[in-house]
Amino acid sequence: MKYKDEKYEKAEKGSRILPKTVLLILLCGLSFYLGGLYCGKNIIEVSDVAKAESSSLDVDDSLQVKSVSFSECSSDYQDYTPCTDPRKWKKYGTHRLTFMERHCPPVFDRKQCLVPPPDGYKPPIRWPKSKDECWYRNVPYDWINKQKSNQNWLRKEGEKFIFPGGGTMFPHGVSAYVDLMQDLIPEMKDGTIRTAIDTGCGVASWGGDLLDRGILTVSLAPRDNHEAQVQFALERGIPAILGIISTQRLPFPSNSFDMAHCSRCLIPWTEFGGVYLLEVHRILRPGGFWVLSGPPVNYENRWKGWDTTIEEQRSNYEKLQELLSSMCFKMYAKKDDIAVWQKSPDNLCYNKLSNDPDAYPPKCDDSLEPDSAWYTPLRPCVVVPSPKLKKTDLESTPKWPERLHTTPERISDVPGGNGNVFKHDDSKWKTRAKHYKKLLPAIGSDKIRNVMDMNTAYGGLAAALVNDPLWVMNVVSSYAANTLPVVFDRGLIGTYHDW
Repeated sequence: MKYKDEKYEKAEKGSRILPKTVLLILLCGLSFYLGGLYCGKNIIEVSDVAKAESSSLDVDDSLQVKSVSFSECSSDYQDYTPCTDPRKWKKYGTHRLTFMERHCPPVFDRKQCLVPPPDGYKPPIRWPKSKDECWYRNVPYDWINKQKSNQNWLRKEGEKFIFPGGGTMFPHGVSAYVDLMQDLIPEMKDGTIRTAIDTGCGVASWGGDLLDRGILTVSLAPRDNHEAQVQFALERGIPAILGIISTQRLPFPSNSFDMAHCSRCLIPWTEFGGVYLLEVHRILRPGGFWVLSGPPVNYENRWKGWDTTIEEQRSNYEKLQELLSSMCFKMYAKKDDIAVWQKSPDNLCYNKLSNDPDAYPPKCDDSLEPDSAWYTPLRPCVVVPSPKLKKTDLESTPKWPERLHTTPERISDVPGGNGNVFKHDDSKWKTRAKHYKKLLPAIGSDKIRNVMDMNTAYGGLAAALVNDPLWVMNVVSSYAANTLPVVFDRGLIGTYHDW
């Protein structure tokens, strides 16, 4: 009986196996047929590409993509920036200059045309010569030339704009100005300070000078009555971005920049509850430096030229000092027109403030994400660095260039991020960059000065190209994993964006 049962079971198993085997053979055959139908076509196309390359890119018709043509925008759109369009300013309020913030047009109002270059446009002058001069026709803005030539921002000579390196607070040259700053902040000389932000940058002469000193600066300015300040910076080959501290956070994570600078940028730091200075505090790394030159610094000697009174400027300076102290800044150095404050490198000061119920500005509550910076309103509260971060302060951060390839502490905040992932990404991009240079030999030459990595993870491409005469703006999607703090911790620059 047992034997019969075994025989029956074997027969039953065999009857089940046969249909499965037939089904498997049919599926394999179908897969092979479809693979030949589609993949075979791709193989032919690849061989066509190889043939095309050997015949001066005479590409086979099978590779042609249906072309889409766009008309050219009218000439008055040569400076068109859709989300910061002066034509639309009247639609928005003037309170705190909100009209200068990002206001992107609705779908029905978006332009479907190609923005034309200015009449007479020429290929830009190549770096490093471009830092000192550019073609006038590429940035044909006469207003700024007439208004600022006496301060040596720039001057027009024939077909070119010349940049003498001057500014409102350094009309005799930016180099001497930065030399004094370095005397006050020795950390600018030894690789401790690597990243900086210049609010109200003018034509970015400060950021341009720092490039020669190994400091990578984001020059920030809005579209305003100085026309396209940022366009001058980019034409010169200096990193820059459109932006303004108004009602929204700047598109950078917390604890990012080693240094922030304002040279008579005319930002009312003590107004509106100090929210502008609180934003500088948020994006500045613990132990980082804030540098201010211009009102009210050195008011004792300068007040007559500021169309004000000495009493008013003294009051402004005392308010500024008090506000900075309430945010855990300490005076670091001061000489002539330059004053330097340092953000607290640890949380001891913040702990004292949190125990004072009457302290202003108060500590931000835990519900406010410190790195949330894409259309995030400014809040009148102090963003306190996370106590779990032990190596993010400036003193603990490795000096440049060591920090470029050192695994940042904040990679642990990225889902799936760790030291091995970071090292693998670093190695991967070194290989990819070599391949890119084979495909595009201009990379690494003076033909390419700036690169946008539109979807970076840890800044691997920028790190791989760091020794080339170019700079990379690393972009992290506002909807992606927040890897931008890692980019800044490496000594690179970037921004949030929503493509």
